[in-house]
Amino acid sequence: MPVKQQIGIVISNKMQKTIVVKVENRYPHPIYLKTLVKTKKYLAHDELEECQIGDQVLVEESRPLSKRKRWKLIKILSKSSLIS
Repeated sequence: MPVKQQIGIVISNKMQKTIVVKVENRYPHPIYLKTLVKTKKYLAHDELEECQIGDQVLVEESRPLSKRKRWKLIKILSKSSLIS
């Protein structure tokens, strides 16, 4: 069974070893064919605390790590241009 992976943007890194990743899913409306955007937030495990807000990351589904955290950071695809 393949492991689920998602690409998203880090929107929060205020927790210890945890990031919040926003994943957008774009699809056409079944009747009107307008492109709709559905957004979902995932809590992901960031062991080295290397992500910053705005980074594009690849996360992978894993075993439950806490009450809401079921994803882990695989790699940072691009760093944010924001200076913070």
